[in-house]
Amino acid sequence: MQANEDPYVLVLYYSRHGSTAAMAEQVAEGVNRVRGLRALVRTVPEVFDGIAQDRRGQSSVAQPAVPETGPLYCSQEELARCAGLIIGSPTRFGNMAAPLKYFIDNTTALWLSASLVGKPAGVFSSTSSMHGGNEATLLSMMLPLLHHGMLLLGLPYSEKALHETRSGGTPYGPSHVAGLSGAGSLSTHETQLCLALGERIATLAHRLT
Repeated sequence: MQANEDPYVLVLYYSRHGSTAAMAEQVAEGVNRVRGLRALVRTVPEVFDGIAQDRRGQSSVAQPAVPETGPLYCSQEELARCAGLIIGSPTRFGNMAAPLKYFIDNTTALWLSASLVGKPAGVFSSTSSMHGGNEATLLSMMLPLLHHGMLLLGLPYSEKALHETRSGGTPYGPSHVAGLSGAGSLSTHETQLCLALGERIATLAHRLT
């Protein structure tokens, strides 16, 4: 990290219908509660196999370098220079979504340079149903972070919301039950747990920087 740049926790996510993006906003708010650190929110592009349709239903073979709305796409340099990392994805058959996995699968250079070793990390996820694979997805996202030598943090049961939630929330990281439409808003407990993870990762990152 350059001397003239404030340390940051990278909140990196993929979201299709907006639920994971809403979680990312709350995680970032938790990060920003820790003095001396800031949240850098980034996303990843879609992964297309040949000709695909954009959101307007028009055929497309390429994506713009900058998203039309929302956070910018993450660069490898931004990932390498983070003080901590929190990644989020919707559930896809009990695993992270392909766009996020594709991005992570292309971080071999950072693995070889040990750029992420010893940095704190956490995960969050959303799914359409209560038992739709949130915990499996959270665990799947932890695996590459372990290979990168990162320090994984979950949510301790000292977080009151873990005991009280009747929707999302796990000790592996925040989760959200979005409903079949994918448009369900975060519950109070889900929001509290997103904030808690962001603050927890940022607190450790601050101590280590």
